[in-house]
Amino acid sequence: MGLRDEIFEQPAAIRRLLEMQAEPVHEVATRISDKNPSFVYLAARGTSDNAGLYAKYLWGISNGLPVALAAPSMFSVFKKPPNIGDALVVGISQSGQSPDIVSVIEEGRRQGALTLAITNDSDSPLTEAAELVIETVAGPERAVAATKTYTTQLTAIAMLSVALTRDAEKREWLRRLPSLVENALKLDQTIKDASSRYRYMEECVVLGRGYNFATAHEWSLKLKELACVVAEPYSSADFQHGPVALARQGFPVFAVVPGGTIDQEIIKLLTALVQDQQVELLAISSESSALALANTPLQLPERLPDWVTPIPAIVSAQLFCYHLTRAKGYNTEGPRGLSKVTLTW
Repeated sequence: MGLRDEIFEQPAAIRRLLEMQAEPVHEVATRISDKNPSFVYLAARGTSDNAGLYAKYLWGISNGLPVALAAPSMFSVFKKPPNIGDALVVGISQSGQSPDIVSVIEEGRRQGALTLAITNDSDSPLTEAAELVIETVAGPERAVAATKTYTTQLTAIAMLSVALTRDAEKREWLRRLPSLVENALKLDQTIKDASSRYRYMEECVVLGRGYNFATAHEWSLKLKELACVVAEPYSSADFQHGPVALARQGFPVFAVVPGGTIDQEIIKLLTALVQDQQVELLAISSESSALALANTPLQLPERLPDWVTPIPAIVSAQLFCYHLTRAKGYNTEGPRGLSKVTLTW
């Protein structure tokens, strides 16, 4: 089984998570409500760190929980942890193996904090260290580049948010996630055809904002580790504070503009980049104005609530990175210098 197979497994993986973990997530939400933490302290690395960015926006906006992203070396290297006894301390890791992430959870528990692991391995050190566990049940992921473990992490984060709010309308959107991802996968041939346009690309920027700041980071990571592209992620706001100087004729700009609260701000920026700097724009969007600006428009199947969009959007980006990697002649299954489990201290 290869990377493409695992990309296409995502509807089934998300459906399995929704079915198998509904009750455990409800129990975790009850424990969190009873504890009433003042903030969330979240530790992760790599792709899981990008899932943490999504949690930062979703739990902050929907649940009123400030989310601080941990610096694990304060715990594992410097041995000077901050005071996190009043927090919900969360570790996110597909393997649950990395010692520095485990050290954050262990210290949180020592300080009396409520601790939660979100992981794909129920027998991992992270699971053993945490008081509460949400298993993402993605199944074995053999490709080095994470795909289904990322989207199930996002789904688990969303499930917990909805369980905390008990919002019936949002629960219905969760139920629809597998079909939304199936619709995104229907773009496979379109994306394959589009990817060859970028086979000589060596650098680009990836823009997103709000919930899709996480998408920009994850898309950028996949471009780096699979296609060996120097890809820098920015919020569309931060990009205007200096990095916009990179923009020039033909410079590749990838943007996630899924439809929602901040679309007009992003579209205004993209319009200037296309009309004034004549950048090469690839856009993942449901907005006709954004798609009309793009040299390469990748249309999301429908307009969705902001908080839902990062899941189908990243699936389109995963497919793009897969096909671009093949177009460049690189190995999609064994990116150079990488292994499936990376241990950091």
